[in-house]
Amino acid sequence: MQDTTNTAVWRQALAGSQMLLVAFGALVLMPLITGMDPNVALFTAGLGTLIFHIVTGGQIPIFLASSFAFIAPIQSATAKFGMAQTLGGLVAAGVLYIILSGLIRLRGTGFLHRLLPPVVIGPVIMVIGLSLAPVAVHMASGRSGDGSLELVAYDTAIAIAMISLIVTVVAAVWAKGIFRLIPILFGVVTGYVLSVLAGIVDFSAIAAAPWFAVPSFVAPEFGWSAILFMVPVAIAPAIEHIGDILAIGNVTGKNYLSKPGLHRTLLGDGLATSSAALLGGPPNTTYSEVTGAVMLTRNFNPRVMIWAALIAITLAFIGKFGAALQSIPVPVMGGILCLLFGSIAVVGLNTLIRHRVDLSEARNLVIVAVTLVFGIGGMVLGHMEGIALCAVVAIALNLVLPGDREAWGKAIHEHETR
Repeated sequence: MQDTTNTAVWRQALAGSQMLLVAFGALVLMPLITGMDPNVALFTAGLGTLIFHIVTGGQIPIFLASSFAFIAPIQSATAKFGMAQTLGGLVAAGVLYIILSGLIRLRGTGFLHRLLPPVVIGPVIMVIGLSLAPVAVHMASGRSGDGSLELVAYDTAIAIAMISLIVTVVAAVWAKGIFRLIPILFGVVTGYVLSVLAGIVDFSAIAAAPWFAVPSFVAPEFGWSAILFMVPVAIAPAIEHIGDILAIGNVTGKNYLSKPGLHRTLLGDGLATSSAALLGGPPNTTYSEVTGAVMLTRNFNPRVMIWAALIAITLAFIGKFGAALQSIPVPVMGGILCLLFGSIAVVGLNTLIRHRVDLSEARNLVIVAVTLVFGIGGMVLGHMEGIALCAVVAIALNLVLPGDREAWGKAIHEHETR
């Protein structure tokens, strides 16, 4: 009996390692792009996942990790307010999730349908992806994310970036089984090997790093400007969270919107995001890549995700591991980000298509058009700009302009009435 129990535990641990592997590429790219410590990101992803499972009663096979939706806002906020105040803004973004959770608990999802329909959310998500396009191109060309510094010679950088991109695309389209879920990892490994051969990888930091090291946690500072800048950005990931919960429910055949309830899953995301920012980590959201792995492996046991969280926390204390991650050259990340950032924009476009938003209607055309230009163009009004501003403008236009409002949340309603 004891042997059987031990075997089951080891199988869960192995499955957890596999789930972490699926999320790993995207998980570490976020902090590397935004200047955060990847070891802190690993720790807070594990901690956030554990918090989520405590809040939801360990009922959902979900892993939480850093969200690409926050990359551009974090970069902009860091340049304006510094990293400490940016983290304070991210703590507040998590609080917004908690507030939304409370409203859903009290009033249901009806207000979300009216406040955040597809015509609002679609273009905002598109802005998140498209506004990051210059960052991907700069990095693929061997420059820093803002394009101000040349870190690698252009010819070398663009060759490595394009090969990394091609390998990622090939793995995403033609790979089979679990390998199809880790295209980013394939791209990173290929690009890193090429970078080593090209002599552009600095191993000195890896050699100097200790094997065991406490992650470099950073405490937040709170300023209203940074908070007002960051909070509106959380709107799109909050809606994406609902889609993720619906998706994992469809995979497992369970109605998680009723049990444990959308208010609990959103509360778990909010607490995970705020706790991560309190330690200097990127905000946490549910990971759709892991949902794909659950669907493929048919492993619906939530304990597997707890093992993934524990492994992530363990890796966070390996100093040489974090140093190795930080040694990844910018062309490697840039090539892969050409695909990832474009994919975010496509998610927004698919939101408009899937919900059949009629762009021949004047009100819908105005909302999408103004949102895209304000967001991609970097319009500034007061303390808000870019993604934060376009989210607020899209919501305001949807509430003010006359005409039929697009219905949002049919899938949510169907789940709630089962």
